[in-house]
Amino acid sequence: MGFPLPFPSRITLVGAGPGDPELLTLKGLRAIKGADVILYDALVSEELLQYAPVGIPRIFVGKRCGAHAMGQEAINDLLVSSARQYGHAVRLKGGDPFVFGRGGEEWMAAAAAGIPLVVVPGVSSALAVPALAGIPLTHRGVSRGFWVLTATTKGHALPEDMERAASSGATVVILMGTRKIAQIGELFARHRAKGTPMALLQSGSLPASETTIGTVNDTLPLEQAASSGSQGILVIGEVVEVLGATAGAMESLEAR
Repeated sequence: MGFPLPFPSRITLVGAGPGDPELLTLKGLRAIKGADVILYDALVSEELLQYAPVGIPRIFVGKRCGAHAMGQEAINDLLVSSARQYGHAVRLKGGDPFVFGRGGEEWMAAAAAGIPLVVVPGVSSALAVPALAGIPLTHRGVSRGFWVLTATTKGHALPEDMERAASSGATVVILMGTRKIAQIGELFARHRAKGTPMALLQSGSLPASETTIGTVNDTLPLEQAASSGSQGILVIGEVVEVLGATAGAMESLEAR
């Protein structure tokens, strides 16, 4: 039967942010420091693992496009069994757990097992990466709102919501769309003005970050940049270039 754990089983879903370890929240850091076991994703900076207690299990359950360490159901089962075996299981997820992070499914698995769960929100790449690239998702007189969509669906087709987003005129942020850039450009070109800016932001919060700008009618520069294989997000709308003149002026002043 084994001995009872000194503390009750519990789970904390921690959003680790978009890659830069300094974008982890203080509450997330406290959770890592208090973990008995950590299950972490591919997009999580491994630098964060150094804050975990020495000797605790660190289990990689990462998923990347076309290369999954394990399926989501297996991750759910492992998360529950880890909490039962070790006590405090910290599930470290890239970005925010509830923004295309399947955190809701892990929450339900914990609830079904009767294990208490707490969510620590994270900085989502959908918001942080455009900001780091100097792209405001909203800007007075340019955009009053934005959509955040994924280009990846079970049927491998673009989601129906993307058509509505394209016709809305709002800023659109698309995650997991680097393999469908040309298709996405064609869709938006049917609804938006010729020359509408489209940006590909790769490794957005890391030192190797790159920004490539094209248009919905000319996505070739973005497709070429995406061929490197680096993860990236797409931003479509006039906000892509709204700070361009300001940034150029600042660079000129710094060069003096």
